[in-house]
This record gives sequence, C-alpha cells and structure tokens, in this order.
Amino acid sequence: MKFSYKFSNLLGTIYRRGNVLFTPDGNSIITPVGNRLTLYDLKNNKARTLSLSSSYNYRTLALSPDGSLLLAVNENHEAQLISMVSCTVIHSHKFQHDVRCVVFSPSGAHFAVAMQNLVFVFKAPGELTGEYNPFVLERHFLGGFDDITYLDWSTDSRFLLVGCRDNSTKVISIYFMKHFRTFVLGGHTDSIVACFFENNSLDANTLSRNGQLCLWECSRDMSSIERVEDHERQQYLSYLTKKRLKAAKKVADDSDEEEDDVENTLEKRNPTAEELLQAGKIVDDNEVEDEDIKRGHPFYYKKLGRYYLADEPRKENHDAMLTAAHYNRKTKIMVVGFSTGAFYLYELPEVNMIHSLSISDYAISTALFNNTGDWVALASRELGQLLVWEWQSEQYIMKQQGHSSEMTCISYSPDGQYIATGGEDSKVKLWNTQSGFCFVTFNEHTSGVTDLQFSRSKKFLVSSSLDGTVRAFDINRYRNFRTFTSPRVVQFSSVAVDYSDELVAAGGQDVFEIYLWSIKLGTLLEVISGHEGPVCSIAFSPVPTSSTLVSGSWDKTIKIWNCLETKSEHETIDVLSDVTSVAFSPNGENVAVATLNGNISVFDVKTATQISTIEGINDLNSGRLETDVITAKQNQKGKYFSSIEYSVDGECILAAGNSNVICIYHVREAMLLKKFEITQNKSFDGLNEFINRRNMTEFGNMALVEQREELEGGNVAIRLPGVQKGDMAARNFKPEMKVFSVKFAPTGQAFAAACTEGLCIYSLDKGVVFDPLDLSLEVTPKAIKESLKANDFSKALIMALKLNEINVINLALESIPYNDIQLICSTLPDHLAHRLLQVISRQLQTSPHIEFYLKWSCSLLLTHGNRDGVFQHASLLGLHESLSRKYETLNRICDFNKYTMRILLNTAKEQYTKNPQLKEKTLEAGSDQEMNGDDEEDDDGLLLIKSKSNDMEVFDEEDSSEDDDDDEEDDD
Repeated sequence: MKFSYKFSNLLGTIYRRGNVLFTPDGNSIITPVGNRLTLYDLKNNKARTLSLSSSYNYRTLALSPDGSLLLAVNENHEAQLISMVSCTVIHSHKFQHDVRCVVFSPSGAHFAVAMQNLVFVFKAPGELTGEYNPFVLERHFLGGFDDITYLDWSTDSRFLLVGCRDNSTKVISIYFMKHFRTFVLGGHTDSIVACFFENNSLDANTLSRNGQLCLWECSRDMSSIERVEDHERQQYLSYLTKKRLKAAKKVADDSDEEEDDVENTLEKRNPTAEELLQAGKIVDDNEVEDEDIKRGHPFYYKKLGRYYLADEPRKENHDAMLTAAHYNRKTKIMVVGFSTGAFYLYELPEVNMIHSLSISDYAISTALFNNTGDWVALASRELGQLLVWEWQSEQYIMKQQGHSSEMTCISYSPDGQYIATGGEDSKVKLWNTQSGFCFVTFNEHTSGVTDLQFSRSKKFLVSSSLDGTVRAFDINRYRNFRTFTSPRVVQFSSVAVDYSDELVAAGGQDVFEIYLWSIKLGTLLEVISGHEGPVCSIAFSPVPTSSTLVSGSWDKTIKIWNCLETKSEHETIDVLSDVTSVAFSPNGENVAVATLNGNISVFDVKTATQISTIEGINDLNSGRLETDVITAKQNQKGKYFSSIEYSVDGECILAAGNSNVICIYHVREAMLLKKFEITQNKSFDGLNEFINRRNMTEFGNMALVEQREELEGGNVAIRLPGVQKGDMAARNFKPEMKVFSVKFAPTGQAFAAACTEGLCIYSLDKGVVFDPLDLSLEVTPKAIKESLKANDFSKALIMALKLNEINVINLALESIPYNDIQLICSTLPDHLAHRLLQVISRQLQTSPHIEFYLKWSCSLLLTHGNRDGVFQHASLLGLHESLSRKYETLNRICDFNKYTMRILLNTAKEQYTKNPQLKEKTLEAGSDQEMNGDDEEDDDGLLLIKSKSNDMEVFDEEDSSEDDDDDEEDDD
C-alpha cells in the first residue's frame, strides 16, 4: 500500500469569517474557511480548497482586477500575497496592527490597507507598475479619529473613500491634485458600515450601522481634476510652510514675545512639510487648513438626501442593525444585510426597494455583487452559511451550509462517491466527493448524531442519535423511511449494518445493551445484554457468510456475538483499558480494538487470541492549552485513539483521536508507517507545546487570572474540570483541535477525517512518483515506441505497464486497434491485468473515448474475471465509481440535448407551417442528395435525410389531423 497521501479538499466548512470575493469573470467565489481558502466554481458546480494555509484564520481578502493575485490577511496581522495561477504564496508581510480591510484599485496598480485609523497605499507587483518587490509603500494617510471600517476606490483609481467608526467618511486622493481638497462627509449618527463611489464620478453613497443612507453629489467632475507635477508640488509645499510660519509669527506678536524666541519656538513647534515627509510622519498634500480657502474652494459635496433603510426590518425586530452592504456601480443596485438575517435590494438614486428576502435568523456577515450585478453572495458567520442568489429570476445559484457545531461521525458510500456526515447539531448531511457540495440534509433527529453507516447496496443510510432513535434514510428519494426505537428510552452511541443489509444493531450509552432490528420489518428482534458499561462501538463482520458482531465497551471488554445462531452466547475478551473503538479487517478474520490507554490491540475472531499490540500513545502529538496548569508531557498521558479503520488490503490501520495527528500503522509489524498533521492553525487551542512566556509573571500564568471589567459580570478564563470545549460564551473562544472519526475510501485512493476544522479529504498524490512494477534494462519508453511502430502491441503494453508511467500506458493503449483488444487481453498476465483495470477506471473519468475504454473493461472482466484473486475489490469499486460519474455526466448532456432538439423541431415546424414552399424545397434537396451522393457518404447522410423526411411526415400528419379537427368543428 502506498502512503503518499496529500491534502486535497476540505468539506463541511463553507464559511468561517471575513469577506468573500467573486472572480473577475463572476463564475467563481472565494471564501475563507479558517486558515484555508476554498474556491467555489458556480459554473461547473465544483468546490476546491487550496493546499496553501496560514498559521491563523484568515480575516480579510482582496483580489486583483485580473484575478492573478490574491492578498489574504489573517488574525495575527500577517498578509500573504498569493498567486492564483500557481496557487502558491509569493510573499508574506507582517503588519503591526489589526488590518480592517484591503482593496485593490480598479487599475490593479495599487492596493490600500486600513489599519486602525490609518490608510496605507502600496504598489501592486506586476508588469503594470514595473515593480516586482511586494509591499512597496507609496503613500499613507490619516483616515479619521477612530478605526477605519470600509475602503472604496474611484473608477480611475486616483481617489479613495474612507469610512470610519467615528461616523465620518473621508475623500482622499493618492496624488496631489488641482481643484481638489481632502473632504470629510458627516451627517451620520452611527459608525459607517460601507461607502461607495458612483461609476465614473466622485458622487458618493454612505451607509451607517443604524441603517441611514446618505447620497452625496460632488461639485466637480472627475475629468476636471488633474494631477499636479512634482516641481509644482514642491513649490506648493514651500508656500504652505511659509504660510504656517507667518501665521505662527502673527500669534507670537500678539503674545509680546521676542523675535528670537519666536523663531526658536516655530522651529520646534511647526516643522516644515518636507521635514514631516522625511521623518515619515503623515502629511496630506490635498489638506486645506485655511478656513477662508475652504469657503471659496471649488471642490465640495452637497447632500442630496438621507434615507432610513432600517425602518423595514425594524417592523419585525426593533433592534435590527445594518451589518453588511455592497453596491454595483454599473447597474446602480445596492444590497444591504441586517442582523435579523434579511437582505434588501435598492435601486439608486431613487432608493426604490426592488427585492427583499430573509435567509435565516442570524446576522448577515458579508454581502457582495458579482461584476454583472445578476448574482449576490451572502454569508452568515454564526451558521457557517454561504449562498448565491440570482435576484432577477429569484432562485439560488448555490446554497451551502455546514454543520453549526462539531462533526462527530462520517461514512463513505460503497462506491466512494458520497460521504455522509453527522454532527452535534442533529443533522445528517450527504456530500459529493467529486464536486465537494452538500446535496441533501436530513433534519429528523432531535439530538446529536453519534454514528453513521451506509448499506452495501448504497440504497439507504443508517444513523444513531442521543435522542433515542436509529433512523434509516433513503438515498434515492431523500426521506426517512424507517425509525427504530427501543422499549425504553436509550441514548444510542453506535450503529452497524450487517453484510446482507437486513439487520441493524445499535449500542446504548446509558443502558448497557445492544438492540437488534430487522430493516425490512422495522421490528425489534432481540435485546442483547452482557456489557457492564456503555457500548461505545459495534461492528458486523464484512464477510457474507458470517453474522458475527463485535462490540466494545467501557467495561474494559470486547464481546464477539453470533446474532442469528447462538443469540446471547458470546466470547468475551478482556483488554487492559476502556474500549473506544473497534474495527473488523476486510477478510473478517481479525478485529482491532482501540483503548483509552492509547494502545491498539489486534485479536483473532475465531480463536480470541491476541495477534499484535500497537503502542501509539507516544505518536499522538500533545500540546499545552492556554489555561493548562500541567506540562505538555503530562498532558500527553490523557491522549488516546477514538477512531480506527482498516485499509482496503487489511495490512494497515488508520487511527486518530483527541490530537491533531492521524497515524497509519502496519498491523503485523506493529510499527508506525506515516503520521499526518491535520493543521498548524494556531487559532485552535492546544497546538503549542509551550505556553507563551509573555503571559508568565511572578504570580504565575496570566491566562489563569480572572479578569473583570467595569460594569460587567467578569470574564473568567479558568476552565472547569472535565470541560473539553472551553467556554463558548467567552469573547475569545479558541476550540481545541480533535479528530472525531476517520474512514478509508472503498477504493483506497483517499481517506477522510472529521475534525474540529471540518471534513478533511486526503488523496494519493499521483505527481512525480516513479513507481515501476517489474523494471528491467530493456523496458524503456524508446523500446515501447519501437514496438508500437512494429505493431507488436502486446509487448508494448506489457512494457508500459511495467514502467508504470501513466502517459506511456495511455499511448500504448490508444495505439492498439479496436478489433485486437480481446486478443491482447488474453495474453496479459494476471498481475498486469489488475494494474491495467486501475488505469482504465481512471481514464474513463476524463477520456472522450468512452466506447474504446468500455471495450477494454469488458474484455478484461470477461478474460480474467472468472479467476480468483486477479481483481481486488477496491479496483472493481473504482471502475464502478468511474462508470457512475460518466453516466451522470452523459445523462445531463442527453437531457440538455433532448430539449434543444425539441426546440429545433418545433421551430422547423413553425417555419414549414408559415412557408409551405420551404418544405417542398427541403424534400427536393434531400432526394437529389440521395440520387447523386457517393456510396461512402450515403451511410452518413441517410440518417439526416431520413430524419428530415420522417419529421416532414410527422408534421404532415399533425397538420392533417388539425385540418380534420377544423372540418369537424365546421360541420358541427
């Protein structure tokens, strides 16, 4: 088994925090999911999480106008410049303070960064600016007296609109301009949430938190404001300095001071503008301080009106606040989102409400239009929800929502196409592994879901819950068709389905019994007793001829039951600690048991003897929580594996638990093969091995000190004994990183892990790995090509399979004639036939030569399928998965073409009805082609000609039937 697994996708986490972005073409949306970024392709219906990550959660994103550069800033003020072409981090930069917002200019030459009440303008690297050093600072400005909340560029990329928390909005220019001055827009009674320029204009719209919208008209056109040259700028700065000195001398004359003292005080108190620039202090060239000049200046703003957008949502909730807004300049439509979960669309400048909708009961965190203004993206941080709404047709383009609380269990479908997840929010969700989207959610449970399992027929899914029910869901009709209950209320902690899909068993958490039901009848068959502690895990044998059931309990035992034959008789195996998870090997001969002391024991089912023991407690990474009073070394003694799973070939075990690592062990050798670290996100607690020394004082760790603020009940940071999730009501809540469940895909090409971060998918890296099967000196690409030229196809294919290079194998496969496939399949050795089937199953997903590869599949299965041990179960599942996906793709294409052909036929019918001569000309042209066409072309053209003539006959019959109906009506 190969272990080159690599992170490929993150499911279950749709949106965490921060702003979302549309790509320039408007077909994709980028969203931050913790310390990773997910790209949702709305056109092709696919979700892809980038492999890059940050050390903290992302908070602010900005995309360049051409879509090639992405600037992402995390909670620790670290900015990453990311290339969207190669999906790699080009450069990192650490800011000193918290970054509120980042915006690229429309020209792509600059990007503005807002920190506290300051605005920094950087040159964007690229061919446009000629600057390839990232984060080159060009200008910086003072925004207001409080933190900046929003930034917006003008269309010509020369002006910035800065919204602040001090209820003001500032208009600034990044250059020194004629007929322009820095202007402050007031009039709001709450902090600014958003502010926008109009298209090709300096007219502005400002929105505050209490729902007030102010429309501003600028006195100057954008074209009438010109940039001042550098020498004129220096003259103006010297003039400004002299004016300041003159004003200061006038003040000094009034105070009767000596001239020498005045000059000294002026030099100390009033430095020149050049000195301020050289010292790095903030100077705005366009700032006008003289009140007389301000009154006569040609640049000013006039308020056109004030509108109260919060009146509508406050009819239902008096405390509604505006939380998000965005404005599309081309269509002049504004979207505003409120804390009640409702959003409204307004048409400016008339401020007419054209659309309203409520998506949830929680606040809308961000709202965004795409470039055309047809789609609006809305996200809610509390729900982890992201949706894209097409407001004109009033339909969802995308609507995705993850689990609102932690994901506790997962299960792969038998063909590996779907993943089912259950969470503490009592929901069961189905995810498509190919697209990455959730396509159905079951809400029937009323408490947390504890375990899941697919049936082997892929027709239904069984889940257990703490609400005392076990439910079976139909995968095809998306409904709950069976609900299994016990005679008394029991909290079920585990569930299992037998090989025949006829029995379902569930273990109790508060009642130490196992319940057995019939799926077809829905009746309780038996209550199996024997355990003296909670039954935490159960598993049926994967062998068709066996009904063996293994159960693990906190009473430090596992029991082997034969449900159908001996009923309550069982074999008891004592282990040294509480059992946390059990798993059957694929052949049904062995069972692996994970215990609370961090060990994994493997037992033989028939003889109940121990085969091997894996001591894995030292492999579980242990960090130190911020509030821990013990060291990380002592904390590691409490780590254990909570979920284990056998690999497809049964040689290895995948194990994970209350740590941020996943381990793969070899069963026979009892040794660690590979260890995967789930995340390095320091926004989670418990990843640091040592506590922050800055918190250490002579009184101890300051994180343990209770901090109370004025007029508050206090902020207690001490964790109560036994609490593992922390205080989720605290302001700064850092969840602890854990892995709840791990599962191998049935094909063995991937595995999934449900953790605090979400559902992480790891797949085999098929990159630069040279892994030949049976390499010798004569097996070379040159020799393969020479054999193909000599038409020795069998030799070429065998050498290509031994070389194990996918491009060479594809070349050899597609060079073989269609009629020789059956003959060559009969000459292949068994071990190479298995390898060839794996290659064909992968090629079926992407190749357009469907019939060609289907012929290969049929020939291989007919020739080698009747022999035992040639094809592994995983390879056959991989072929089935590829065929299922190709079938769904062709099904969509055929449905689309069916309706297109129907429209074309109806259009032709209308034309023939309006112009009967056109029908006669078409028939004559078709008959001429039949008489004069060549024999080779006739075979291709006859189908079209016949279809045309048949269509004419159909149209004639319909026309004649309509004429007969008209005649009958006339007779009546």
